[in-house]
Amino acid sequence: MPLRRTPLPEWAITRRRDLGQRLGAARRAAGLSQEQLGNLVGMERRTIQRYESGQRDPRFTDLLLIADAIGVDLADLVRT
Repeated sequence: MPLRRTPLPEWAITRRRDLGQRLGAARRAAGLSQEQLGNLVGMERRTIQRYESGQRDPRFTDLLLIADAIGVDLADLVRT
């Protein structure tokens, strides 16, 4: 994958981090560990951890699967 030519703006980094915090809170509210969620949606625990910490942008399909697995509306996860 090619490297980004320009760094992400701070607002994008902040929103990615906020999304990760909402993902983690919703997962915990559903009573799931990162490992359990990963198993439900077919992802590695480390991928879930990276999404929650804001280190990685989740793909749209991954967000759909995660929202379904934890029983929340996708819109609630991605709100700004």
